[in-house]
Amino acid sequence: MSLSLSPETSAPQRATTDTPLRGIRPNIVQSIRAFRVQELQDAARSLGQHFLYASLANAQTKQDVLDLIGQQFMLSTHVGKNFDALYDSMTDPLHKSGPQPGFIAVLEHIPANTKFDKEAREQLLDIFRDASDYWGDRKIPFRCFYSFL
Repeated sequence: MSLSLSPETSAPQRATTDTPLRGIRPNIVQSIRAFRVQELQDAARSLGQHFLYASLANAQTKQDVLDLIGQQFMLSTHVGKNFDALYDSMTDPLHKSGPQPGFIAVLEHIPANTKFDKEAREQLLDIFRDASDYWGDRKIPFRCFYSFL
């Protein structure tokens, strides 16, 4: 959290750039709702956290979703194989690579069609919930925001 001193009160206050995350648990997966992507990116920057963004608007299938997340998050190439590989690439190898400051991930426009149905969407979000729990166990913030197409 970034702090600044107000000249009037001399009390620490949150910098306005992380205001969108005020009241948001440090480890959560939730709908993007009223948040804007730019605000979340700015908050990640001000907090010194990794910002991961994937636009899935052009995805139709599970394979498309995995490929786009892997490419846009710049994860290892084995991510495109299945949801377990996606989880693996977002957890243990990153943890072993050194101290992590935290993560704000955005999955924008998750497809909602017959090739990527409600069950597939829930499986995808479960992967991010599990990743959030993994990082939470290590006291590292991992927030994921998503929207459906």
